[in-house]
Amino acid sequence: MSKSENILPPHGGYRSLLTFQKAEIIYDGTVFFCRQHLPRFDRTIDQMVQAARSGKQNIAEASMASGTSKEMEIKLTNVARASLEELVLDYEDFMRTHNIPTWERTHPYSKRFDQLNRTSNANYQTFKKAIENQELQIVTNVLRSLINVTTYLLKKQIATLEKQFIKDGGFKEKMYKARINYKKP
Repeated sequence: MSKSENILPPHGGYRSLLTFQKAEIIYDGTVFFCRQHLPRFDRTIDQMVQAARSGKQNIAEASMASGTSKEMEIKLTNVARASLEELVLDYEDFMRTHNIPTWERTHPYSKRFDQLNRTSNANYQTFKKAIENQELQIVTNVLRSLINVTTYLLKKQIATLEKQFIKDGGFKEKMYKARINYKKP
C-alpha cells in the first residue's frame, strides 16, 4: 500500500448490485401482493413486508459497511439472504394453502420468467404485468422465483466476499499495513 493510498476502500454502490435491484422488485411486489391478496388485518402482511424490506435494506447496509468491516458486510448480506428465505416460505405457505401449483422449470411461464429475469437493469416495471396479474398462480410463482434467484445470487455474493476477505484481509490489517508503510523512509 503506497503512502498516498486511501485506507478505506470504495464502498456503497449497492444500487448497482443485481441482488439489491432484485430485492427492490421483491419488496415492491410483496407490498402489492399483500395489499391485493391478503385480508386487511392479516398478521402475515407485516411479516412478509418486513422480511422483504429486511432483504433489501440489509444488502444496502452491508454495502455501506464494507468500507470498514468485511465481517459486517458478510453478516448483513447473510441476514438479507435469511430474510428472503423466510419470505419465500410465506409465499410457499400461501400457495400450498390455496392449492396453487408450483411451476416446474419446463412450464412455459417459467421459461418466460427466465427471459424477464435476464433483462438488464430490470425493475418493478419489468415484472409489473406478472406481479399485478389477477391470476394468483402467476403472481405467486413469479415472486417465489424472484426470491429464489436472489437468494441464490446472495449465496454466491457471500462466497465471493469470503474469498476476498481471506485474500485481502480486513480493515484492521489494512490500517496496520498503511501505518507501517507510512513509517518507512
